Amino acid sequence: MITLTKEDGPADLDGVTHLSIGVSWDPTAGSSGGMLGKLRRKSGTDLDLIAIAMQGRDPVRLAGLDSLDPMGNGSLVHSGDNQTGHGSGDDETVTVEFGGIPPHITSIVFVAAAYKKGSAFEKARNISFKVYDATGGDSQQVADIWPSLLTQDNGCAVAKAIRTGTGWKLEVINTTGKIKQGDEHALMRFAVSK
Repeated sequence: MITLTKEDGPADLDGVTHLSIGVSWDPTAGSSGGMLGKLRRKSGTDLDLIAIAMQGRDPVRLAGLDSLDPMGNGSLVHSGDNQTGHGSGDDETVTVEFGGIPPHITSIVFVAAAYKKGSAFEKARNISFKVYDATGGDSQQVADIWPSLLTQDNGCAVAKAIRTGTGWKLEVINTTGKIKQGDEHALMRFAVSK
């Protein structure tokens, strides 16, 4: 089993063939009470988990938003868009099967963003990123990453899987920043900078 923290630096994924990263959050009404607060909680907050496959510093595939299997072979799969944060467990998940990732992909950057206009991290509560070793079909949590609740940012680079010859390493990044909402190129530029 691997354990991951930002302070430890990249961890070898020796023996890990399948890795999952999940994001969960609770909708909040902010400081609104009464009927307005109830409506905001019911409509929820839309955060998005996106995995961006990189060839060097060039983003070439994106899992998330409306692309659930960008490689077309099940090696990088997104669970689908949860637009409210309602429900228990992870609200969105990306699973990587390292053996199927094409050899020209050198890294995969995992980003969570309040991507759609009107969404914001500050409209969500208890944002959490979990990393699972899903090798052998059983998912075992190996990291729990919590971004700051004080940020005014709308994007968080959660982690980065890096190819190292025949293997992979995973680095916890947990760095927030601003992303122009609704702009896929801005999202990719944010990933490139990490």
